[in-house]
Amino acid sequence: MAAGAVDVPLEYVRLGLRFDRVEPGFVDAYTGDPRLRAQVADEPAPTPQGLRNQARALLAELDVAGLRRDRAGYLRGQLTGLECTARKMAGEPIGFVDEVRAYFQVDVALGDPGEYAAAHAELERLLPGSGTLAERYAVHRRREECPPARLEVAVHALSSALRDRVRGRYGLPEAETVRYEVVTDKPWSGFNYYEGGYRSRVAINADLPHRLGQLPHLVAHESYPGHHTEHCRKEQGLVERDQHLEHTIFLVNTPECLMAEGLADLGVEVAVGDGWGAWSAEVLADLGLHFDGALAERVAAVAAPLNRVRQDAAILLHDRHADPDVVIAHLQRWGLVSHDRAVQQLRFLTDPLWRAYISTYVEGYQLLSRWLAARPVEQPVADRFLRLLDEPLTPAGVTAELTAA
Repeated sequence: MAAGAVDVPLEYVRLGLRFDRVEPGFVDAYTGDPRLRAQVADEPAPTPQGLRNQARALLAELDVAGLRRDRAGYLRGQLTGLECTARKMAGEPIGFVDEVRAYFQVDVALGDPGEYAAAHAELERLLPGSGTLAERYAVHRRREECPPARLEVAVHALSSALRDRVRGRYGLPEAETVRYEVVTDKPWSGFNYYEGGYRSRVAINADLPHRLGQLPHLVAHESYPGHHTEHCRKEQGLVERDQHLEHTIFLVNTPECLMAEGLADLGVEVAVGDGWGAWSAEVLADLGLHFDGALAERVAAVAAPLNRVRQDAAILLHDRHADPDVVIAHLQRWGLVSHDRAVQQLRFLTDPLWRAYISTYVEGYQLLSRWLAARPVEQPVADRFLRLLDEPLTPAGVTAELTAA
């Protein structure tokens, strides 16, 4: 770095820590030098306008920072997201679609009701019986519910089984570990708190019913080969080996979130693959917990397009200014959820910090599924997925690869 030049990665980390002072929880994980965090904590209180100006200044510095192209591209995306967040914090009105574009480098639109109707028709075939489809779908989901008293043991069994597969297929640091805890009063079903040193704490929200057919996805998403695995491998490679300071901090509402959620939602697919339902049923049967794994796998595949309904709800609520009752009705009709579940989903979509985050799941999974499927014929899935775990890829970069293919 030339004399007098700004150390953009270091200043980016400082900036991220300042955002956390304005919005606690904005830093999802920090594994860097605690003295740096203490220094930022001792600074005068930051303002949204100041944070916006600092983000813009660092974006300008990127052009002369002399960083490798992948590092510069990663930081440009992160800083663009931060600049938008600062403007929003300052009270600037920003539409939902524009907010998602600035944060996550994707364009979003309402889904196709025709695709939802086709999914409903397939579910009608898979779940025969009396009552409406929504009622039969609810019965199916209740039939799979894990007894609350057995939730923790079921999570540990699936975690151990997935860990063995991921260690053999993708590799894990010897010292890594995940600690699980059950919590309440949260707008999400599970959350990974990465603590550094290859350690994670994963919180499971007991307020929501957890289905035996859904638990493998939850554990894979949060731990193996999802968030925990990605954090471990990036800490070992990008941070410890390559000394890329920018990866000591993970910030909400930035492009890395879409990449992280997309790869985590691919978890069961890349760790187990076809037959994950029967595999999961066998793991849980050893605990006396029984469900139809093959049916769970078929239903999950057919219902996958309905995940987009939650993003529809956000667009309707924030950009179309629909009445909340209309949005709840949309969630119930197309998402086949109960009124209470729709209200819970609306809570997530109206949280000031998390309202745009739904797009990381919807668009992240779609984008990375396409990218994984577009790999060269001779390239194993594991090799392609390792790039997601190890490299500072961005949604814009992945999109460019797909366009060029």
